[in-house]
This record gives sequence, C-alpha cells and structure tokens, in this order.
Amino acid sequence: QVQLVESGGGLVQAGGSLRLSCAYSGTILSRSYMGWYRQAPGKQRELVASISSGGSTNYADSVKGRFTISRDNAKNTVYLQMNSLKPEDTAAYYCRLWVSSMREYDFWGQGTQVTVSS
Repeated sequence: QVQLVESGGGLVQAGGSLRLSCAYSGTILSRSYMGWYRQAPGKQRELVASISSGGSTNYADSVKGRFTISRDNAKNTVYLQMNSLKPEDTAAYYCRLWVSSMREYDFWGQGTQVTVSS
C-alpha cells in the first residue's frame, strides 16, 4: 500500500509563488511515475506535470515555463514549484503515484487547495 500526503496549498495573489509537496510512503516501485493533477470546480481533473523515476518531466502547455516538478527519492517527496501564478491556476491539486503497466498500482493523495486572487 502507498500513502500520499500533499501540503503547501493556500491563498496567493496573482504573480506570486507556491511550492506544493507530496510525501509518499509504503511500497514504492522503482519504475513508478509521480505527477500533479488539478481540478477546478465544474471541470475535469487534468494533468499538470509528471516525472518518471529517471527524472524525465512532462508539463501541461498551460503551465510550461511557470511550474517545475521535482522528485527527491531520498526524502520520499515530490514537489511542484509554481511561479507566476494566475487566477486560472485556482484548483484543488492532487498528487498521484502510478506504474503504467500495473492498473492496481495507482494511488492518489487527498488534495490541497490553491487559490490565486486577481
């Protein structure tokens, strides 16, 4: 079993920054991916950024150049550094850990709210 606990959300003004953290524990497979998703009210959950076990990253077009995902395996933590925040970044942000070839190995955190005021 895997547990994911997000932290770092909050209220920030447009143009500001926040860093989200996701601490993970349990049986972590070496080939796992980690990612951040977000869901705004009335919208579908969407991928924000992901990182492979080898450090390869992928970003949604809407956050490229503003957000950075990183992974510290020694601390069992994945981060999302969010700069130049916009009101449209307001959403609940969720951490996910998964292995693509293993449907049963797919875990989510409880989410952390990010609100960006204009």
